[in-house]
Amino acid sequence: MDDQQLLRYSRQILLPQIDIEGQQRLLNSRVLVVGVGGLGSPVALYLAAAGVGQLLLADPDQVDLSNLQRQVIHHAADIGRDKVASAAERVAAINPQVECRPLPSALAGAALQQAVAEVDLVLDCSDNFATRHAVNAACVQLGKPLVSGAAIRLEGQLSVFDPRREDSPCYQCLYGEGDEQALSCSEAGVVGPLVGMVGSLQALEALKLLAGFGEPLVGRLLLIDALDSRFRELRVRRDPACNCCGAAG
Repeated sequence: MDDQQLLRYSRQILLPQIDIEGQQRLLNSRVLVVGVGGLGSPVALYLAAAGVGQLLLADPDQVDLSNLQRQVIHHAADIGRDKVASAAERVAAINPQVECRPLPSALAGAALQQAVAEVDLVLDCSDNFATRHAVNAACVQLGKPLVSGAAIRLEGQLSVFDPRREDSPCYQCLYGEGDEQALSCSEAGVVGPLVGMVGSLQALEALKLLAGFGEPLVGRLLLIDALDSRFRELRVRRDPACNCCGAAG
């Protein structure tokens, strides 16, 4: 690190849990963010500000007026633009030292496998079960840690799945095959600060994994009740019969 980097990241470096070594790990890290909407907005901003070396931002959608209530990485002038282009512009503005690669198409099949293979960690900030299951399967297959978040109405969820650990469940252990009939934010609504909270916690979990400090939410599901401002934690065990990470996989 040069003097400018030491100054930029000095408040993190002062923390004994991070120090110079942890900051250097962040600078050397590569991260895939799947979805740069409500959750992906704070994720991308905080990881860029923290000095993660390379960000791959994947999202096939364009900015819409209805996004602006919660997707704070996008501005009114971005309406109609690819979300990844808008997000990459904000990332460069906050930290031009971060290499940002926009991926403006839906990740699936070989493209998803390649993107996951290139990075050290994946954050699932998507809003549908098909994408979540595909991302989870790729992370399990390639041994990459996955930070998964979700928010709808006034409820949020967060967990970390790390296939490098024998005791870690995967997304499918927790949610099974999923339910594509579940409502989306456009149908059920969501309050803006809630997605900001979940996304910020996702970014924090990612920094812990990348820099090597603290205890990540592996085997634990954090439930957020925004209506009554309550947090609850559930233990999640690995399912030996899971079709993705278990003996049946």
